Amino acid sequence: MNHVDTVLLKVASRCNLDCSYCYVYQGQDKTWRSQPKIIADQTIDSICREFALLAKQQEKGFAVVLHGGEPFLIGKNKLLKILSSLRKILVDFNKYPIGIQTNGLLISHDILEVCNTYRAGISVSIDGSKDTNDISRLTTKNESSYGSLIKGIQLLRNHKNSDFLFAGTLSVIQPKSDPIETYNFIKSLGSPSIDFILQDGNYEHLPKGKENQDSTEYGEWLVKLFEYYFYDPTPIKIRFFDDLIKTIIGGFAEKEGKGLNSFGIIIIETSGEIRKNDTLRAAIEGIDFFENRPNINTENSLLKVLSSSEFYETTVSQTPTSEKCLNCSIKNVCGGGMLLSRWSSSNAFNNPSIYCTDHFLYINNILDILNAHMKK
Repeated sequence: MNHVDTVLLKVASRCNLDCSYCYVYQGQDKTWRSQPKIIADQTIDSICREFALLAKQQEKGFAVVLHGGEPFLIGKNKLLKILSSLRKILVDFNKYPIGIQTNGLLISHDILEVCNTYRAGISVSIDGSKDTNDISRLTTKNESSYGSLIKGIQLLRNHKNSDFLFAGTLSVIQPKSDPIETYNFIKSLGSPSIDFILQDGNYEHLPKGKENQDSTEYGEWLVKLFEYYFYDPTPIKIRFFDDLIKTIIGGFAEKEGKGLNSFGIIIIETSGEIRKNDTLRAAIEGIDFFENRPNINTENSLLKVLSSSEFYETTVSQTPTSEKCLNCSIKNVCGGGMLLSRWSSSNAFNNPSIYCTDHFLYINNILDILNAHMKK
């Protein structure tokens, strides 16, 4: 059986934000509209049944991430049902970490107490200060989400067990923003770590802010940030850079999109449907479907998916195949970038990343700085 590293549970299929770069609601796939708005108790029970079977078959642990949409739209009682049910099966906090990715607007004392009781870490999405955050992260009423977001982060940071509960922040890069100001602002919020991610895009739909496939707006942004980060006397962890450094010195990245190691990722929709990595839907509708559309409410469905050649092929497809990538000097570090960024209608995923020139720029900059530092 192929192993799984991460299971994303889509506990809510709607959101209270309307982010302009969202791969779910602004992307090519519209199947979210037919999904139940909130996951049913029966589906939660089925997930726990299948996780119990998986835990017996797979010696290695796996992470569970509550996702959406906005997961806290489910409310306190449904959250209690989900986390308490999961922890009856996945007792070991270290072997089976549970995380929640939220936009932060609905964080409350009650929500935090449920997460604290069942050891679920919370990562909050924020792109930077108000001006930067308001570029894309507006509410469904086209209003700023910033005020409510900051209140949520403050509640999380001030919780007595924030050292565990506050897992960090996730920021989508806005290439027109100031990277150093963004880093220092998020650092000032008390975030224990930051993960920056590139905006979703491919050859058919360029990432926002990228002029063409040869431009380097994102690479230049990352060069400025790394040069500042590397010499910051009191840094906080930036996983984007730390993963790259690990691969440079011969280790393994913690997340897909860097290095040549593959990650087993499964998505479970609010309906219970089991899917491939959902970021693929930024390419074309239906590309994340498994054959025959398996559903977690069918007994033994998860193990059947994980034992399938289709899941194996999906996992290894993260390894780049284009001739340019295979002959590239930094392929072991870059790993071809995210699979979704290689899509074109003519060659499917057999392309370099749409971010190829950006990757080449900032990775070589990191190599130069590390080499210069080692020579001192």
